[in-house]
Amino acid sequence: MNPPPRRYGAFAVAVKFLLAFALVWPLAGEAAQKRLLLLGDSLTAGYGLPAADGFAQQLQRTLSARGHDVLVLDAGVSGDTSAAGLARLDWSLADKPTHAVIELGANDALRGLSPQAMEANLDQIVNRLKAAGVNVLLAGMRAPRNLGADYREAFEGAYRRLSAKHSVALYPFFLDGLPGRRDLILSDGLHPNAEGVALIVGNILPAIEILLKEGDPR
Repeated sequence: MNPPPRRYGAFAVAVKFLLAFALVWPLAGEAAQKRLLLLGDSLTAGYGLPAADGFAQQLQRTLSARGHDVLVLDAGVSGDTSAAGLARLDWSLADKPTHAVIELGANDALRGLSPQAMEANLDQIVNRLKAAGVNVLLAGMRAPRNLGADYREAFEGAYRRLSAKHSVALYPFFLDGLPGRRDLILSDGLHPNAEGVALIVGNILPAIEILLKEGDPR
Protein backbone atom coordinates (compact mmCIF):
# COMPACT_ATOMS: atom_id res chain seq x y z
CA MET A 1 0.00 0.00 0.00
CA ASN A 2 1.41 3.34 -1.02
CA PRO A 3 1.86 6.06 1.66
CA PRO A 4 -0.38 9.10 1.39
CA PRO A 5 1.03 11.56 -1.12
CA ARG A 6 1.21 14.47 1.32
CA ARG A 7 3.25 12.54 3.90
CA TYR A 8 5.60 11.27 1.24
CA GLY A 9 6.08 14.77 -0.09
CA ALA A 10 6.92 16.17 3.34
CA PHE A 11 9.28 13.26 4.04
CA ALA A 12 11.08 13.74 0.73
CA VAL A 13 11.54 17.44 1.40
CA ALA A 14 12.94 16.70 4.87
CA VAL A 15 15.39 14.13 3.47
CA LYS A 16 16.58 16.55 0.79
CA PHE A 17 17.07 19.26 3.40
CA LEU A 18 19.15 16.97 5.63
CA LEU A 19 21.27 15.79 2.71
CA ALA A 20 21.88 19.35 1.58
CA PHE A 21 22.84 20.37 5.12
CA ALA A 22 25.21 17.41 5.41
CA LEU A 23 26.94 18.45 2.20
CA VAL A 24 27.19 22.14 3.07
CA TRP A 25 28.16 21.84 6.74
CA PRO A 26 31.73 20.53 6.21
CA LEU A 27 32.33 23.30 3.69
CA ALA A 28 31.17 25.89 6.21
CA GLY A 29 33.48 24.35 8.79
CA GLU A 30 36.42 24.58 6.43
CA ALA A 31 35.61 28.19 5.59
CA ALA A 32 35.57 29.04 9.29
CA GLN A 33 39.01 27.53 9.90
CA LYS A 34 41.78 30.07 10.38
CA ARG A 35 44.77 29.88 8.09
CA LEU A 36 48.04 31.12 9.59
CA LEU A 37 50.72 32.04 7.05
CA LEU A 38 54.35 31.90 8.16
CA LEU A 39 56.21 34.09 5.68
CA GLY A 40 59.87 33.67 6.49
CA ASP A 41 63.33 32.34 5.78
CA SER A 42 65.33 29.34 7.02
CA LEU A 43 64.27 29.98 10.61
CA THR A 44 60.67 29.34 9.59
CA ALA A 45 61.55 26.63 7.09
CA GLY A 46 63.32 24.48 9.70
CA TYR A 47 66.74 24.48 8.07
CA GLY A 48 68.83 21.41 8.93
CA LEU A 49 65.98 19.64 10.73
CA PRO A 50 63.61 16.77 9.96
CA ALA A 51 60.30 18.16 8.69
CA ALA A 52 58.50 17.23 11.92
CA ASP A 53 60.91 19.35 13.99
CA GLY A 54 60.59 22.58 12.01
CA PHE A 55 58.93 25.72 13.33
CA ALA A 56 55.74 25.38 11.28
CA GLN A 57 55.18 21.76 12.27
CA GLN A 58 55.92 22.28 15.96
CA LEU A 59 53.68 25.35 16.01
CA GLN A 60 50.88 23.43 14.28
CA ARG A 61 51.01 20.64 16.86
CA THR A 62 51.09 23.10 19.75
CA LEU A 63 48.16 25.16 18.49
CA SER A 64 46.10 22.04 17.75
CA ALA A 65 46.83 20.65 21.22
CA ARG A 66 45.58 23.92 22.69
CA GLY A 67 42.29 23.62 20.83
CA HIS A 68 42.87 26.12 18.02
CA ASP A 69 41.12 25.35 14.73
CA VAL A 70 43.92 26.71 12.57
CA LEU A 71 45.93 25.47 9.60
CA VAL A 72 49.56 26.60 9.63
CA LEU A 73 50.81 27.46 6.14
CA ASP A 74 54.57 27.05 5.91
CA ALA A 75 55.94 29.73 3.57
CA GLY A 76 59.50 29.67 4.85
CA VAL A 77 62.27 29.56 2.22
CA SER A 78 65.88 29.20 3.30
CA GLY A 79 68.07 32.09 2.22
CA ASP A 80 65.24 34.49 1.55
CA THR A 81 65.76 38.19 2.08
CA SER A 82 62.93 40.65 2.56
CA ALA A 83 63.03 41.34 -1.19
CA ALA A 84 62.63 37.63 -1.99
CA GLY A 85 59.73 37.35 0.46
CA LEU A 86 58.02 40.27 -1.24
CA ALA A 87 58.63 38.77 -4.69
CA ARG A 88 56.79 35.55 -3.81
CA LEU A 89 54.01 37.12 -1.76
CA ASP A 90 51.39 36.48 -4.45
CA TRP A 91 52.05 32.74 -4.15
CA SER A 92 51.47 32.92 -0.42
CA LEU A 93 48.29 34.97 -0.76
CA ALA A 94 46.92 32.32 -3.13
CA ASP A 95 46.58 30.06 -0.06
CA LYS A 96 43.99 32.50 1.35
CA PRO A 97 45.56 33.16 4.76
CA THR A 98 43.48 34.84 7.44
CA HIS A 99 46.47 35.61 9.68
CA ALA A 100 50.20 35.92 9.07
CA VAL A 101 53.51 36.01 10.91
CA ILE A 102 56.21 37.86 8.97
CA GLU A 103 59.69 36.58 9.88
CA LEU A 104 62.09 38.20 7.44
CA GLY A 105 65.21 40.33 7.62
CA ALA A 106 67.85 38.05 9.11
CA ASN A 107 69.44 37.41 5.72
CA ASP A 108 69.37 41.11 4.88
CA ALA A 109 71.49 41.75 7.97
CA LEU A 110 73.80 38.78 7.40
CA ARG A 111 74.56 40.15 3.92
CA GLY A 112 74.86 43.73 5.12
CA LEU A 113 72.04 44.86 2.83
CA SER A 114 70.44 48.26 3.18
CA PRO A 115 68.13 48.41 6.24
CA GLN A 116 66.17 51.15 4.46
CA ALA A 117 65.51 48.80 1.53
CA MET A 118 64.50 46.05 3.98
CA GLU A 119 62.07 48.42 5.67
CA ALA A 120 60.56 49.36 2.31
CA ASN A 121 60.14 45.67 1.38
CA LEU A 122 58.49 44.80 4.68
CA ASP A 123 56.30 47.88 4.36
CA GLN A 124 54.95 46.60 1.05
CA ILE A 125 54.44 43.10 2.47
CA VAL A 126 52.42 44.40 5.41
CA ASN A 127 50.45 46.73 3.15
CA ARG A 128 49.48 43.95 0.78
CA LEU A 129 48.59 41.50 3.53
CA LYS A 130 46.39 44.05 5.26
CA ALA A 131 44.76 45.00 1.96
CA ALA A 132 43.86 41.31 1.58
CA GLY A 133 42.21 41.34 5.01
CA VAL A 134 45.01 39.37 6.69
CA ASN A 135 45.78 40.00 10.38
CA VAL A 136 49.55 40.48 10.81
CA LEU A 137 52.16 39.81 13.48
CA LEU A 138 55.60 41.21 12.68
CA ALA A 139 58.54 39.25 14.10
CA GLY A 140 61.65 41.35 14.60
CA MET A 141 65.30 40.39 14.26
CA ARG A 142 68.58 41.80 15.54
CA ALA A 143 71.52 42.89 13.43
CA PRO A 144 75.00 41.46 14.03
CA ARG A 145 77.02 43.63 16.42
CA ASN A 146 79.92 43.96 13.96
CA LEU A 147 77.80 46.05 11.58
CA GLY A 148 77.96 49.03 13.90
CA ALA A 149 75.50 51.02 15.99
CA ASP A 150 74.05 53.05 13.12
CA TYR A 151 73.23 49.96 11.09
CA ARG A 152 71.76 48.20 14.11
CA GLU A 153 69.49 51.11 14.96
CA ALA A 154 68.28 51.51 11.37
CA PHE A 155 67.70 47.76 11.05
CA GLU A 156 66.07 47.03 14.40
CA GLY A 157 64.17 50.30 14.40
CA ALA A 158 62.53 49.35 11.10
CA TYR A 159 60.35 46.76 12.84
CA ARG A 160 59.23 49.24 15.49
CA ARG A 161 58.42 51.89 12.91
CA LEU A 162 56.42 49.47 10.74
CA SER A 163 54.51 48.17 13.75
CA ALA A 164 53.50 51.72 14.67
CA LYS A 165 52.80 52.79 11.08
CA HIS A 166 50.49 49.89 10.29
CA SER A 167 49.10 49.30 13.79
CA VAL A 168 50.23 45.67 13.73
CA ALA A 169 51.60 43.70 16.67
CA LEU A 170 55.36 43.32 17.00
CA TYR A 171 57.15 40.35 18.54
CA PRO A 172 60.49 42.11 19.10
CA PHE A 173 62.97 39.26 18.57
CA PHE A 174 62.10 35.97 16.91
CA LEU A 175 65.13 34.20 18.41
CA ASP A 176 64.51 35.43 21.94
CA GLY A 177 66.20 33.15 24.48
CA LEU A 178 68.58 31.49 22.02
CA PRO A 179 71.68 33.73 21.95
CA GLY A 180 74.36 32.18 24.14
CA ARG A 181 72.57 28.79 24.30
CA ARG A 182 74.91 26.59 22.26
CA ASP A 183 72.91 23.54 23.35
CA LEU A 184 69.94 24.89 21.36
CA ILE A 185 71.85 25.73 18.17
CA LEU A 186 72.97 23.51 15.29
CA SER A 187 76.66 23.07 14.54
CA ASP A 188 76.50 25.92 12.00
CA GLY A 189 76.17 28.31 14.93
CA LEU A 190 73.15 30.04 13.35
CA HIS A 191 70.06 27.87 13.27
CA PRO A 192 68.11 26.38 16.18
CA ASN A 193 67.95 22.63 16.71
CA ALA A 194 64.66 20.90 17.53
CA GLU A 195 64.87 21.95 21.19
CA GLY A 196 65.68 25.49 20.14
CA VAL A 197 62.64 25.58 17.86
CA ALA A 198 60.50 24.34 20.75
CA LEU A 199 61.78 27.27 22.82
CA ILE A 200 60.89 29.71 20.03
CA VAL A 201 57.39 28.23 19.75
CA GLY A 202 56.83 28.48 23.48
CA ASN A 203 58.04 32.07 23.61
CA ILE A 204 56.07 33.40 20.65
CA LEU A 205 52.93 31.36 21.36
CA PRO A 206 51.15 34.01 23.49
CA ALA A 207 51.63 36.60 20.74
CA ILE A 208 50.30 34.20 18.10
CA GLU A 209 47.28 33.30 20.22
CA ILE A 210 46.48 37.00 20.56
CA LEU A 211 46.91 37.36 16.78
CA LEU A 212 44.48 34.51 16.13
CA LYS A 213 41.78 36.32 18.11
CA GLU A 214 41.92 39.20 15.66
CA GLY A 215 39.04 39.10 13.24
CA ASP A 216 36.83 37.13 15.63
CA PRO A 217 33.27 38.44 16.01
CA ARG A 218 32.89 40.60 19.11
